[in-house]
Amino acid sequence: MDTKRSLPPSIIDTPSAWYGHEMAKNTDIWLTYLLAEEVSELENAAVKFQSGDLDVGLISKENFPLPLLAPRLRDLRDKLMHGIGFELIRGLPVSDYSQKMAATIFCGIGAHLGRPRSQNAAGHILGHVRDLGLNANDAGTRIYQTSQRQTFHTDSTDVVGLMCLRSAKEGGQSLLVSTVTIYNEMQRQRPDLVAELFKSVATDRRGEVPTGQKAYFEIPVLNWHQGFLTGIYQRQYVNSAQRFPDAPRLTRTQLEALDFFDSLANDPRLHLSMQLQPGDMQFVYNHALMHDRTAFVDWPEPDKRRHLLRLWLSLPDDRPLPDCFRQRYGSIEIGNRGGIIVEGTKLNVPLDADG
Repeated sequence: MDTKRSLPPSIIDTPSAWYGHEMAKNTDIWLTYLLAEEVSELENAAVKFQSGDLDVGLISKENFPLPLLAPRLRDLRDKLMHGIGFELIRGLPVSDYSQKMAATIFCGIGAHLGRPRSQNAAGHILGHVRDLGLNANDAGTRIYQTSQRQTFHTDSTDVVGLMCLRSAKEGGQSLLVSTVTIYNEMQRQRPDLVAELFKSVATDRRGEVPTGQKAYFEIPVLNWHQGFLTGIYQRQYVNSAQRFPDAPRLTRTQLEALDFFDSLANDPRLHLSMQLQPGDMQFVYNHALMHDRTAFVDWPEPDKRRHLLRLWLSLPDDRPLPDCFRQRYGSIEIGNRGGIIVEGTKLNVPLDADG
């Protein structure tokens, strides 16, 4: 690989190149509130949709009309792709809703932003983020199904959306960091390591292997393609991919680069921390930002335990992705890419966490 031709400018100036300590002082940039009439529109659309007895997975812009909110959601999509790369929407009274009602509203909003994608081998387009008591050290475990600290990472889709139904007793903060800012800081502090991040690394699929593919994929952490810097990263899965004998070995210099990349992501000056409250909806653009979650202590009562709904969305009119992303995304067709598809996968919407 000719990294000289693949590297971007030494400093990338873009709205997504923000610093967390500055964002924390300017919440009006990213924290927005639903108006009462917008909440009513969402509730009425959900009730009307449910009256048709349709599966939630069949929600579309056409059968979930939002004339009041639609322009705002178009602006949100532009903010994700071309702006700061995230937004937190507050004010939905989910404590008044059934889980089906909350899921219907969330999927309805998602349909106005993009196309839902499968989040696992079971074809779930609505994910449930909660502690299932799994062993975080097991190579087959998806970390979001535990209460342990995650690491800064991207999901395999254009946008990830979260709706908080219930928060934990303690902890579970959401952390966001700009991939572009990390790149800029590496250029300032350790330019000798930057090129290592544009070399392919093996990342563990954690058992969700598409037909004809290896148990891992090989995509660089950072990719410069048609004027866009795009990241794809999950350090825990990069590490666990080394369990496969045929996976390329990480060199000492690559490890040093990844460690420095992680140290920058964990720098409080760079990342932004927020606590999601019940009813909050957070949307994050995976190509420009990484996200994380701190460890948490849950409530002993099952009906009070931390529970978030999750959507993976593919956006229309989005940036192009390099060909190597086919290994993970299957297709790199704009508006129809991303997610996890294996043989026999059928898209479906589980309304319960065990669905």
